[in-house]
Amino acid sequence: MFPRPAICLLFAFLALIPSLPAGAQGVKVLSRALVTDSEVKVGASRFDQYLPLIRGRKVALMANHTTLVGRQHLADTLRALGTDIRLIFSPEHGFRGSGEAGEAIADEKDPKTGIQIISLYGNKLKPSPAHLKGIDLVIFDLQDVGVRFYTYASSMQYLMEACADAGIPLLILDRPNPNGYFIDGPVLDPGYASFVGLNPVPIVHGLTLGEYALMIQGEGWLKKGRNCSLKVIPVHNYRHDYLYQIPVAPSPNLPNMAAVYLYPSLGLFEGTAISVGRGTSKPFQVIGFPGLKDGSVTFTPVAMPGFSMNPPYLDQLCHGFDLKEFSENFVKDSGRLFLYWLTELYRDFPDKKAFFNDYFDTLAGGSGLRKQIKEGLQEEDIRRSWSDDLLKYKKLRKKYLLYPDFE
Repeated sequence: MFPRPAICLLFAFLALIPSLPAGAQGVKVLSRALVTDSEVKVGASRFDQYLPLIRGRKVALMANHTTLVGRQHLADTLRALGTDIRLIFSPEHGFRGSGEAGEAIADEKDPKTGIQIISLYGNKLKPSPAHLKGIDLVIFDLQDVGVRFYTYASSMQYLMEACADAGIPLLILDRPNPNGYFIDGPVLDPGYASFVGLNPVPIVHGLTLGEYALMIQGEGWLKKGRNCSLKVIPVHNYRHDYLYQIPVAPSPNLPNMAAVYLYPSLGLFEGTAISVGRGTSKPFQVIGFPGLKDGSVTFTPVAMPGFSMNPPYLDQLCHGFDLKEFSENFVKDSGRLFLYWLTELYRDFPDKKAFFNDYFDTLAGGSGLRKQIKEGLQEEDIRRSWSDDLLKYKKLRKKYLLYPDFE
């Protein structure tokens, strides 16, 4: 049963944990350097590297609330430096980052600058030729979390295609990847390509968005063999084996580093009948459902404007498990995706036919993982089925690295 080993996940420090669940036993734990923006210099802060490229040009900016230089938004900084910003594009969650996952964001004018904001989420995923008319250069700067189904990479790819079509150069101001110190998960089957995964990469791809863009370009993944005039301004003093601490929450339901570290594993639950804590104070840090018999905590999802207005199990008492401390004290140093919670909760869920929904295979990047869980395979057996594809991907990835690797 799930509860007995799962309770072990709740102890604060790994050294004090007397036993670990099957999914964590034997996991190699490494000590990595915690770094912040005081130790690295993000691409947006390296003005000497890119201001000469944009001076005198009409610029469009793809940005959101994470697009900061210190404590100031890049749009405000560039305008103060005399940059002619004509248009702003925003991804999922909007320019100010207040939209919940999947929420349609309307076009609007930024109240601070008066610049027109075009939402590239929902029915409109990439700029039209009309949007780019009169634009000389597009700047892209978003904080990603390094997970295939996090949609900022797809927004970047569609922007690359639009720039290629219009013959406009794209400048990417790179930022560290907080999950950039490992690679894990099944590689996407191209037959399952969608906005939550366009390319044959694993769930945790181990790339910054700048490196990912170079891979998209180099591997010919833009539609119809398009070629984008691309330049990446790299992060200064960054390594992939660093544990980068994001200064601002990248989206409403990833409010802290515990959630960011758990997201590769818990994101798959969005394709199931299990709550990941949307509508609570701990999104992507608690899991459960009404009626779980031996859960160690309870939580009740409620409508939360800007976070989750209609979360699963709205206003229903859920029993489950709080994984926040386990994330902070074990997951971040393990460098792997955990399937243990997924396989065990499937085993304990009363209605097996209702456990998975149609979204699961899209998130997983294929039907194999769902079938393996239904067949009762253990986590290590499932992981072995990924090994050949991951080896091929790792070899491919090394061609596009801009920073010292973790291996």
